[in-house]
Amino acid sequence: MAELSSLSELAGTAVPAQPEAPVHVQKLDKFGRAYATGKRKDAVARVWVKPGSGKIIVNGKDFTAYFGRPVLQMIVQQPIFAADRDGQFDVFATVAGGGLSGQAGALRHGLSKALTYYEPGLRGVLKKLGFLTRDPRVVERKKYGRRKARRSFQFSKR
Repeated sequence: MAELSSLSELAGTAVPAQPEAPVHVQKLDKFGRAYATGKRKDAVARVWVKPGSGKIIVNGKDFTAYFGRPVLQMIVQQPIFAADRDGQFDVFATVAGGGLSGQAGALRHGLSKALTYYEPGLRGVLKKLGFLTRDPRVVERKKYGRRKARRSFQFSKR
């Protein structure tokens, strides 16, 4: 590369172009639904979103019957309320693995992703609240020579 002696010479050199931000487009299947997969701990949620009256079906049941605790129901509904789309989308989901708390988190993650696939303009709102981030925390594996992942066996002097 040649040495530059003044700023006027610098103006003539080519500046590498900045990569453009990715353009998010609507992703729908042939039935007009948006599909996404959400994960949390060991739970996996498959979520379909389509315009409708606002009912949420989880494994063939209403979500209030499936998630009995109000906290879990609130977690599931967070993306819809954050996007201000209450009563505008029908959600159909199948969840498997893990416990109820992990399944609710997986459903929230999948629902958030599906909403952004249906309406890309909602991505900024949901990303700012952290709903599009997959929570990486999982259960630590058990190690040999230990009672659990970190707990030692009880020490005895004799």
